[in-house]
Amino acid sequence: MSAKPIVDGIEAEYRGRLTVIRINVQEAEFQPLLARFNFQFTPTFILFKGEGREVLRSVGSINPEELRRAFVEEP
Repeated sequence: MSAKPIVDGIEAEYRGRLTVIRINVQEAEFQPLLARFNFQFTPTFILFKGEGREVLRSVGSINPEELRRAFVEEP
């Protein structure tokens, strides 16, 4: 199952409070980000809060409820 509808829904739900960045791992311009954030598999979902603090990482699939909890509950 594609994660795109889930990510699109979360993006719409939290519009103005959440920025979604999609990275194409095959494009050379994104290679520095792959190394910096230790992407090893696709898809990889990472939620950052505040000044770049990672609060959630999910590889392969994303649970929308887990994403909502991390977004709402993590300080």
